[in-house]
Amino acid sequence: MGRVTGRRQTGRGRARRAAVSALGGAAVLVSLLAPAGRGTAPVADAVPAFPAVNYAVAVDESASLTPDDMKAEKAAAARIALGDVSSDSHVTVYGFAAAESADQRAVDPVCPRTALDAAGRETIDTCVGRLRGRKKDEGTGTDFPSAIRQGVHDLTDGTDSSQPRVLFLLTDGKLDVTGSPAYGDPAHRTAEGERQLKQELANAAAHGVQVWPLGFGADPDKQQLDRMAAGGFQKGCVALPSAAPKAHKVSGSRDIGSTLEEIFAAAHCLRHEQGPSKRPPATLDIGISPLATVGSIVVDKGDPAVKITYYDPRGNKVPTHGTYEKSGFELAGGSGTVEALKVVDPLPGTWKVKAEAPEGHRSLPVAVSVLWQGELRGALTADPPSPQAGEKVTVTMRLQTREGYEIKDPRDYAGLRVAGRLTGAGLTPQTVNLTDDGTRPDRTAGDGFFAGTVQVPGSARGTLKVSATLTASGLKADTRDLGIDVAPGPPPVTAPLDLPAADVHPGATVTGTLDVHNSSTTAHTLHLSVADVRSGLLSVSPATVTLAPGESGTRKVSIEVAPAGVFGDRLGDGLSLAATVEVTDATDGNRALAASPLSLRVTPEPGIWDQYWWAFVIAAVVLVLLVLAAVAWSRLRRRRRDPYGLRLHLVSEDGDLLYEHKAGRGNKKQWYEFAIAEAHRNPRLEKRNHGGPYAVRRNPEGGAVLRRQDGRTPLRAGSRVALTERLYLQLGEDTHPGGTQHRHTTAPTPGDGGTGGTGSAYGDYL
Repeated sequence: MGRVTGRRQTGRGRARRAAVSALGGAAVLVSLLAPAGRGTAPVADAVPAFPAVNYAVAVDESASLTPDDMKAEKAAAARIALGDVSSDSHVTVYGFAAAESADQRAVDPVCPRTALDAAGRETIDTCVGRLRGRKKDEGTGTDFPSAIRQGVHDLTDGTDSSQPRVLFLLTDGKLDVTGSPAYGDPAHRTAEGERQLKQELANAAAHGVQVWPLGFGADPDKQQLDRMAAGGFQKGCVALPSAAPKAHKVSGSRDIGSTLEEIFAAAHCLRHEQGPSKRPPATLDIGISPLATVGSIVVDKGDPAVKITYYDPRGNKVPTHGTYEKSGFELAGGSGTVEALKVVDPLPGTWKVKAEAPEGHRSLPVAVSVLWQGELRGALTADPPSPQAGEKVTVTMRLQTREGYEIKDPRDYAGLRVAGRLTGAGLTPQTVNLTDDGTRPDRTAGDGFFAGTVQVPGSARGTLKVSATLTASGLKADTRDLGIDVAPGPPPVTAPLDLPAADVHPGATVTGTLDVHNSSTTAHTLHLSVADVRSGLLSVSPATVTLAPGESGTRKVSIEVAPAGVFGDRLGDGLSLAATVEVTDATDGNRALAASPLSLRVTPEPGIWDQYWWAFVIAAVVLVLLVLAAVAWSRLRRRRRDPYGLRLHLVSEDGDLLYEHKAGRGNKKQWYEFAIAEAHRNPRLEKRNHGGPYAVRRNPEGGAVLRRQDGRTPLRAGSRVALTERLYLQLGEDTHPGGTQHRHTTAPTPGDGGTGGTGSAYGDYL
């Protein structure tokens, strides 16, 4: 960009700070997507294979950089270097500006070609630390030709030509070689720079080197950036427009992290999902697709003091190194501002990233994203499976994971291209257009079923082949072939199979019908099998059906789902299982009779509560009613025994009323205790709180019960019971609230009318 001073340098410094925060986690991305350590166990039918990539990172040093600028830039370079999916990948990092005197050079190598195995990833952060900002007298121009020349050399010298070669060019300036003597006379240096730039881009294209420019600052030359992207090698990791090199521009630090990861993912055929950003302490959610075979959860901590903990979709805290369940883990960059957890064969679903920080380190937000690469497979079927010449055939490609699980979320296969083809004897190869747009013969748009029709030419004979290839960035391409036999005439045996879609639990059985018709004069043996699903998840019964000559009828077909242990932790809250049940005629050269797709939603066996919740509810209601009844009965029992209001008459042996006493509340057992005071002078009844020789309470059958030392005696209204040799207790009128009133005939109450209605001069003190 030439020499800059004052305010312009300050502007470039701000741009650099933004750029550097993007570069900050690059080393993390590359290494973490590489497979975990050698101790990782296989987790599927085969260990996923991750293609290697060779790439270089060229960082513009042409402007004066503040210490903060350089810190951010180093972090960004490290972030790029840690983002690949293979430990066989290699990276080179260097800075560039311009050589404006004989003792200067345009390129500053900092990280030589480094293999991104476990040991190599540990060295990236150290060597990236040697990036430096150019001083005014060290050459501050922008020599793009030299930067590209260095990248092409690093990417082609002794490397495997079959591996992709990618150059990331990070710059906030424009081509400026006006101060570089190597470009000739000052008046012609700019033109010479343009000529050499064009030449170096052509050389990059000839050697298969892609150029991905990323422009920073307020006014990068977007036209020149586009020209550099278009001048290099154009074929990407897949034959899709998204994988072709493009120039990108970011205006500030807020955009740089996500933009850098987007172009990194596009160049490496990875999928990129941007998650939320929050200040610690916080928990951030990020989703990982069921298609992912390897993923890297990238966390931009902002502050190295922030501590990160990772939890899988089942809520389990996962290790940062080694294996857990069936996944392998490896953390890189944990001590820096950016770290990433690589997960081989990750559990699909929503992962949680917990960020914690000590006081004084919580001012910067923590951002999370995920880069992943996966594998997509298709199940190919044709209807009818054995067409006649001139007949139309419906071809369907159903998307599924490598283990046979259905894919319902269109975001998982965004940008997918499905190419179909029909070949065979007696016909010119034909293209089969397969779409998932809801237009016939496709049933529903966006359901993961791609369908199309093709007519079998009248000249076709023998076995034809239908092929379909799935291509999507970030997903391993899959080609499926299906052989279809051209029937010379109506087949002797037909066997359409009807299998219902169902919601089931592990170990369950789904029943369908096989309508068989044998129009021939010989017996035929049919074979039934399950395809397009991981072995052991489903089985079909019967596996063999024998048809007698001329037999027609319906046979029951059962599909049994494997026990829960076979699904392991992939079952989670449920998954959609996809398969194809095939029927072939072994007697007729294994001719295909039916290929019926089967969709099952498998959910865990419900617990006791889920199955018998209604019984628990009824039992709870009954228990509550019993408790209420017991409480009511206890209260009623206490009420019926409550002595309150009983009229206790103390009478002589002649029947004269000596004293009347009204009973108060009883104790816990409803006994009202009392004693005789001054039995020989002025006898009366007095309450005793504890240990009285006499006690009375109501009898639920009527009347009362008197308790003495020698036992208990029923007491009816009008009857009397001896308390001493000369004194008796007689029950008077019952004044219990709501109770039955009892009257008895005795002599009128003597005395002068104390408040207790006593016959004593002392009155009723109770």
